[in-house]
Amino acid sequence: MTGSTVVLVTLALATLVGVVMRWRGGVPREVRGDVERLTSGDIQAELGERATLVQFSSAFCQPCRATRRVLGEVAAMVPGVAHVEIDAEARLDLVRTLNILRTPTVLVLDASGRVVRRASGQPRKADVIGALGQAVGE
Repeated sequence: MTGSTVVLVTLALATLVGVVMRWRGGVPREVRGDVERLTSGDIQAELGERATLVQFSSAFCQPCRATRRVLGEVAAMVPGVAHVEIDAEARLDLVRTLNILRTPTVLVLDASGRVVRRASGQPRKADVIGALGQAVGE
């Protein structure tokens, strides 16, 4: 009886963790504590006039392709916003510095390059637009 109870509790806990990770995935969250400031040299591209969407991707990441499309559409829709995609495997120094743990990870930078929002996982278009509105308004 004890073995089956352990299996059931483990399955319930794993299901709960999966649901929470799915629910939180891709949602841009406010960055607290020591806020990183990135320069055009750090990301090897020009910062946008109003904001910059920085996407960390990897070669075989399926959600990265959809994220690229979403961020590209948002950047084209909002004047002064740039979208920069960084290959995480090629920029391990920056990945380690920014504590990027999975791809895609999206950083929303304000006009000065300060990281104001961060999303791990594939974001929804509406969430990106909302995060941009907050980044531009700050």
